[in-house]
This record gives sequence, C-alpha cells and structure tokens, in this order.
Amino acid sequence: MTVALFITLLTFFATITSLLTEGIKKFLDNMNLTYSSNILVLILSLIIGIGGAAIFYYIMAIPFTGINVIAMILMGPANWLGAMLGYDKVIQTIEQIKIAGTK
Repeated sequence: MTVALFITLLTFFATITSLLTEGIKKFLDNMNLTYSSNILVLILSLIIGIGGAAIFYYIMAIPFTGINVIAMILMGPANWLGAMLGYDKVIQTIEQIKIAGTK
C-alpha cells in the first residue's frame, strides 16, 4: 500500500466513522442509555479501519503480504486518531479506559 492510498483510505474511513458514530450516539440518546462516546469511536474506528482495508484489499486484488497486513492493522488506530480529531480527546479516552478498568 502506498502512502497516498493509505491517506485516501484514512480520510474516507474517518469520515464514515464520524458519521456512523453520530448516528449511533443519537440512537443511544433516544434510548436513554449511558455510554462513553470515546470508547464508541474507538470500537467503530477499529472495525471500520481494519475491516474496510481488508475489504478494499480483497476487491482490488491487493496481496495480503506482511507489509500490507501491517498497513491494514495500522489503519485502525490511525482511523481512530483521525475520527477523534484532537489530542485532548485521545487523552480523555485513555483516562476513561483507566477508570472503567478499576470498576
């Protein structure tokens, strides 16, 4: 996978992740359920980033070589960072994970 392709896919996946997150947040708010939006974004971005890259590889007949699999795996965290749009949100999520782990 080239850098240009990685950035293009990252932009596409981050946009999809942001839109899907907002839709799910509205649904959960209407159901009066409590949730952590940062954890929701993390889970969605990993699924969309890694899964979307794997589907793209399959459709475009890109071989699953070691480098391509590493790029596919890195797409998940990169998508999460892109969808979070800010360092403070990443720090807030890490704190929420620490708090959730102590309960």
